[in-house]
Amino acid sequence: MKPIKVFKTNLITISLLSLLSPLSASVMAEETAQEIEEVVAVGSRLKGSASAVIEERKNQAFVADIMGSEQISRTGDSDAASALRRVTGLSLVNDKFIYVRGLGERYSSVRLNGAQVPSPDLTRNVIPLDIFPSSIIESLAVQKAYSPDMPAAFGGGDVNIRTKSIPNDRVIKIEVGVAHKNTNDTGFVYNGSDDDWVGEDDGLRAMPRAMTDALNRYVNGISDISVLNIRDVESKERGTDVSQAEAIAINKTLTKSLHRDFGMVEKSLDPDVGGKLVYGDRFDDVFGFGGSLGFLFSAAYDHEWTHSKGYTAVLASTEAKAEDCAKSDLECYSSRNDKESTKKNVKLNTSFNLGYKLDGHDLNASYMKLKDTEDEASISLYQEPSKSLSIASGEIIRKNFTSFEERELEVIQLRGTHNIEYDFIKGVGFDWHYTDSTATTNIPSELEITARDRYTDGVYTDTYTSGALGGDPFLYRFVDMEDQVENFGWNLSKAFYFDSSEVELKGGGYFVDKTREYRTDFFKYRFGPTEELTLATNRDEALGIGSYFRDDSRVDSTEVEIQFQEPNADDYIAAQKIDAYYGSFDYVFANDWRVSGGVRYEDFRQVALAYSRSVFDPALLQESLSAEEIQKATVMQDDTFGSLSMTYSQPTYQVRAGWGQTIVRPDLRELTPVQYQDPLTDYRTLGNPTLVSSNLDNFDVRVEFYFESGDNFSVGAFYKDIDKPIEAQLNERDGRFTLEFENADSAYVYGIEAEWLVELSSDFLGGAFFTSGNLTLSDSEVEILESARGDLTNLKRRMTGHSEYVANLQLNYDSHDGNHQASVIYNVFGDRILAAGVNGFDDAYEQPINSLDLVYSYYPTFSTTVTFKVKNLLDQDFEVEQNDVLIRQKETAQQVSLDFAIEF
Repeated sequence: MKPIKVFKTNLITISLLSLLSPLSASVMAEETAQEIEEVVAVGSRLKGSASAVIEERKNQAFVADIMGSEQISRTGDSDAASALRRVTGLSLVNDKFIYVRGLGERYSSVRLNGAQVPSPDLTRNVIPLDIFPSSIIESLAVQKAYSPDMPAAFGGGDVNIRTKSIPNDRVIKIEVGVAHKNTNDTGFVYNGSDDDWVGEDDGLRAMPRAMTDALNRYVNGISDISVLNIRDVESKERGTDVSQAEAIAINKTLTKSLHRDFGMVEKSLDPDVGGKLVYGDRFDDVFGFGGSLGFLFSAAYDHEWTHSKGYTAVLASTEAKAEDCAKSDLECYSSRNDKESTKKNVKLNTSFNLGYKLDGHDLNASYMKLKDTEDEASISLYQEPSKSLSIASGEIIRKNFTSFEERELEVIQLRGTHNIEYDFIKGVGFDWHYTDSTATTNIPSELEITARDRYTDGVYTDTYTSGALGGDPFLYRFVDMEDQVENFGWNLSKAFYFDSSEVELKGGGYFVDKTREYRTDFFKYRFGPTEELTLATNRDEALGIGSYFRDDSRVDSTEVEIQFQEPNADDYIAAQKIDAYYGSFDYVFANDWRVSGGVRYEDFRQVALAYSRSVFDPALLQESLSAEEIQKATVMQDDTFGSLSMTYSQPTYQVRAGWGQTIVRPDLRELTPVQYQDPLTDYRTLGNPTLVSSNLDNFDVRVEFYFESGDNFSVGAFYKDIDKPIEAQLNERDGRFTLEFENADSAYVYGIEAEWLVELSSDFLGGAFFTSGNLTLSDSEVEILESARGDLTNLKRRMTGHSEYVANLQLNYDSHDGNHQASVIYNVFGDRILAAGVNGFDDAYEQPINSLDLVYSYYPTFSTTVTFKVKNLLDQDFEVEQNDVLIRQKETAQQVSLDFAIEF
């Protein structure tokens, strides 16, 4: 039997997981990443590097696209997300999520060397792909047709990130780079943020022990740490009446325990810098009986700034016209929020691989730690004329926001591949993997200040707040999330050979234990009803209002009280178990035909439970959760999923056709009725515990042409029928739009896609020119039942996030002497629905962005490389339109970078 997993989360999470698992299996599953051997460039670097991945793609039984490390290097992409947008039918969203065949990120799955790992993203189960640096990637495999050895949670496609293994020889490579963005001349920093070069919190932001002790002591049910409740609790504990003054003093002591120095200033931003180190070696016959032992260590560091301006707005009516909006900022809007933001990202990633190979046996142990921190400082100015909030009316709302967020993914992985060629069991293959991974997200302290800017005759005069305004003038937020996944599995195969045919039978298992714990806590200042504070009298002072209460004397002299601002349900815990088994066949006959298929069985169990955590004692929390609550939040499903693929092969072309049954399950966050701000849509978002899974039927056809010169071309078609798709829609709650998730009745998506690599000239300007790229044209429709209309405007429309076209084009040059290499890279996607429209307003469409990049590499010696990159040459902004009127805009930066690499 498998040993019991000791999770590092609390007892509640463990009990939820045990509820899902009456019996635990001990088998291990999944595929081990196929290696792509190093290719020595002969003639064209592009064709040399592409030949291995093309050969692997040809040998796949199901439709797949492969991108090798040399191709990633050529396009100058620094992480997996940027590289994947070059793959046929893929587009990049928010620089971190991949849309496959025009479908949203929920329809793509991501694995690391075949294993499921958790996501450090607060709002999605899908891993943000920008966390994986290109320096650790051997290849990216995108499978678009389902095969039974893959998890059944498969929509548009599956991305398998395959990391580098041990080298063939000693390798030492050092790379350094510098970059500048055209929007980064000046930006905002807050105290303690601009001098942080390692992405570590200094400990001052975290919730102090005094506050956690106070929550456990004073908070009970709907009570908080208000002066009234403190006085009541202290009086009961002491058995005597406690004075109002003493309760106020206790409350002010708690206020002083928080970090209160978040004032912002404007300053010149430093250039982005980064560096990479790779060191590895291989040793033969270390133990005296043959075999090779090797290791590979890599580290990557990036420090970058991003400054942007933009706005979001709400249309005043469905009759609003674009020409009216051009006349005045508020002419056609009922409200508008202008935001200027500066973000600093620090990424520090390390990995270590240790491998041993002997007579068809390959063992690999790896450790990976990927860390990404983000400091943000922003200012938002909000106008709503109907509420006398405009410059013309004399007042607008100001929000100063500062946040520090740490995201970390830690992975321990063991893998083995065994090809058995003994006389009595020839042709047997066995591979296995075990992966233990933890993702954490920590926001030790976030502060949002809501105040009023006053104007006289359109000229700024001062910034103030008062008790009469109410609301949340100073709002603190603390967030902590831990997501753990234990994934293990095995595959066993046996090949049988006959005179004119061969067949491989394969089977295996795949097992996932997952737990997630998410906690967020809010505190706010409440001012006395007659208290009015002038926070600033000029714009520089207005930047620094985050430090207004920095001095204890200011807290003592102000009628201010700190309160615990806990919504009814803003925390959640979840557990998930998947036990899966599959069997498949791969039959080749008549030398030309290949039929592959099989069946997968998955037993899926999940609990996602929202609650309000007002105490920090796990034992007290566990007592507050009833068995009935847990049972209502439990999902148990088991089902089988089939697939079938047929291939006809000739030396110069292949024809493929495939079918597969899959499922797309709701994200844990989408199932919990917890409100959060979605960073992709910028809308307040609410989960829905009534969501059900979507079942898909997938059909694919593709023709691939391969030529002796190395040129290749493919064209294919696909169709997906989706039952109960999960769609995002806008509903109005308490005067604000809230993005909510609902199951539609049905949907379908279909399209064609083409990919090519063609030599244009073999001898021009001292080298060879090639064109490579891909194009996808598709359409979709989702249908919502009249009974589920709600406030929706359209019952039939395209699927949320679907683009009707995606294009990736490259013009490449390789010099014959091997010293020069250049690529011009163009990427564009069609408009896509960001959110469904309501109350007569049309759907909100994200507009296409035409991206044009230039990458040039110079090789002065065999071991050195100088790379020059220019990104976003066309300088297009992110834009969203509704009723043909611009309702959202955000700057995207142009970037120029220079990198130098040397290999020993």
